[in-house]
Amino acid sequence: MARLTITWRKSAIGYRRDQKDTIRKLGLRRLNHTVEIEDTPAHRGMIAKVAHLIDVKEEGGA
Repeated sequence: MARLTITWRKSAIGYRRDQKDTIRKLGLRRLNHTVEIEDTPAHRGMIAKVAHLIDVKEEGGA
């Protein structure tokens, strides 16, 4: 399955609580933190919700 590399680029200060919770649920802990997750519809929905705060790179998969 394909993988996604997500980097938290913009502070969530001033944004709604649910967006801050989504950042946390993606596994991001601090600004400029990068995580690698599987490409699933649930993750894609979470990414769409906070797309203005993160950078996403698609990695090739099996």
